[in-house]
Amino acid sequence: MTSSLVQATALELLALYRARSASPVEVMRAVLAQVERHGAPLNAFVLLDEERALDAARASEARWVHGAPAGRLDGVPVSVKDLLLTRGWPTRRGSRTVDASGPWTEDAPAVARLREHGAVLFGKTTTSEFGLKGSGDSPLTGITRNAWDPRHTPGGSSAGAVTAVAAGFGPIAVGTDGGGSIRVPSAFSGVVGLKPTFGRVPAHPASVVGVPPHVGPIARTVADAALLLAVLSGPDDRDPFRAPPAPVDVVDAIDDAPFAGALRRVRIGVSATLGTIEPASETRARFAAAVATLQELGAEVEEVDPPFADPGGVLRTLFTARAAHTVRELGPEQRALLDPVVRSAAAEGEALGAVAYLEAERRRAELALAMAAFHRRFDLLVTPTSAEAAPPIEGGGPLPASFAGPFSLTRQPAISVPMGVTSAGLPLGLQIVGRHFEDALVLRAARAFESASVPLRAPPLKGR
Repeated sequence: MTSSLVQATALELLALYRARSASPVEVMRAVLAQVERHGAPLNAFVLLDEERALDAARASEARWVHGAPAGRLDGVPVSVKDLLLTRGWPTRRGSRTVDASGPWTEDAPAVARLREHGAVLFGKTTTSEFGLKGSGDSPLTGITRNAWDPRHTPGGSSAGAVTAVAAGFGPIAVGTDGGGSIRVPSAFSGVVGLKPTFGRVPAHPASVVGVPPHVGPIARTVADAALLLAVLSGPDDRDPFRAPPAPVDVVDAIDDAPFAGALRRVRIGVSATLGTIEPASETRARFAAAVATLQELGAEVEEVDPPFADPGGVLRTLFTARAAHTVRELGPEQRALLDPVVRSAAAEGEALGAVAYLEAERRRAELALAMAAFHRRFDLLVTPTSAEAAPPIEGGGPLPASFAGPFSLTRQPAISVPMGVTSAGLPLGLQIVGRHFEDALVLRAARAFESASVPLRAPPLKGR
């Protein structure tokens, strides 16, 4: 029973609670036991609070006994990326420069919504320093490893979150995505990761420089990602850039049609390269098979050239500007504690002039306009998430080229869903991008694809 509980989805757990076939305390103990068995080599958590988690699970159990659950996630174990403020726990942001002593008295909007809906918060997951690297390591926590093969990275910066969900350390997690930091690690780890439309999930403190991190869900299934998004997107006036409430509940939106024809009359542009990226042969083959599946689901599919030039320079400028702004108040002694990559990026950002920064923002706007024109013809754009599967940790080579970055610049909704594994047994991801505020259509297409695909088995953890 324990192994089935740690592999259950959030929706399955809620059904078990409703039927009195399992309790939140039983589930939380199973998750903690899974972490005890497999957690050390994977290094997914910067903080675990077993006592508080079990207290919250007992309170949830009492509510279920009385038939009065607090909300849509009551009793479901959820972990939170250590970039999000969490009352009573330090938010170290992967950095030795952040003082753990606090006080820590405030919840980020996403964390506040989780509490309102009865979720059992049990730990904070690792991140690269300040979320500024695409690999899964930081000076504070060391190396986080891939649940499918610990010799490989899970990617970053939501490294611990994807590893936790893949390994059975809770069915859902909250991450952030400023340039692919949910989608790419989700692809590397065989899980679902959604970057919602910017502002759909309120954030605090607000990000005002560079590519802003979008707060979003990580899950084993699209339905769980939709449920978590519905919770996280509750209103919060601390975000000056928040979007208005969604006109439809995304959970209802993906449940209202049979998936055999779920994509009928949906116009999809597909690109295996975005014009500049050459995917590995196995990625290209899996992508071709995924496109065929979308056609079988009724979609109108057309291969398209990308509607924009390579945005790498824009991403670099805005990334280094954000790095500089993030560490602007650190003195020389604290800067010596930084990850060398972060320190170098900050120095590059500090050398930028205002005109260069504003030129990058102008080019970002051009990219958004190009995608708006694209979406006059197509409802969705589909690409691989990454050119290759997760690379080895040892060797220090570059990360594979990512297809995720442009759609952080445009602030559109984009999701990564598993599209199979390589011959080496490492997962690959399919990215689905939609118009602004059409998160529901992105989720609907992802769920249709998921329903027609062969499900991934669980990662081959030792001693499972």
